[in-house]
Amino acid sequence: MIFSSLIKKKDTLTTLPETATLAEALTVLENTGYRCVPVLDESGKIFRGNIYKMHLYRHKSRNGDMNLPVTALLKNATKFVSIKSAFFSVFFAIRDLPYIAVLDENNQFYGILTHNSLLRVLAEGWNVNNGSYVLTVVAPDERGALMTATKEITRYCQIVNVLSFDPQHSAVKQILFTLPADVSHEKMEKVVKRLTKKGFEVPEVEDLHQGY
Repeated sequence: MIFSSLIKKKDTLTTLPETATLAEALTVLENTGYRCVPVLDESGKIFRGNIYKMHLYRHKSRNGDMNLPVTALLKNATKFVSIKSAFFSVFFAIRDLPYIAVLDENNQFYGILTHNSLLRVLAEGWNVNNGSYVLTVVAPDERGALMTATKEITRYCQIVNVLSFDPQHSAVKQILFTLPADVSHEKMEKVVKRLTKKGFEVPEVEDLHQGY
């Protein structure tokens, strides 16, 4: 389920009714500075799609009729998720969109989830403010590899976060371990040495003390 705290709710958003004209939509987008806004039906409950400033400019530059209803240039009509959607499934749905519409349990427009919100969650999950070093560990893509690497690291310290990446068509996986803030440089080196001794490659160590 999507964290409700990440969603910008409908009553805080700039939206347009489907009865608005293209000229009215362009005025709203220029005044607010947004690149696009959600368009709702006359009841204000049903999501119809998004209207983009760039499409309005293109239409106007080609001498298009700006008195047409905003529905003439609607985009992303099927781009929405349910408030009950699994959090990580949202990443596949949002892709190149600046935000994705969120519908409530009755399939009515609830609000939007922005790219910035997702990136903030990832940053918090990475624990960049509560970590010391991030170790990139290359491990064979086989059963028990993650458990073994974790066991070796916890000989010296706790682990505050783990991210695993599996490159396509690769026999190895990359695992990013974030170590706690109180881990010293000397202890980090001991961890790296232990991992290397156990057959793991540690090609990169990121110091979270730098630049945060």
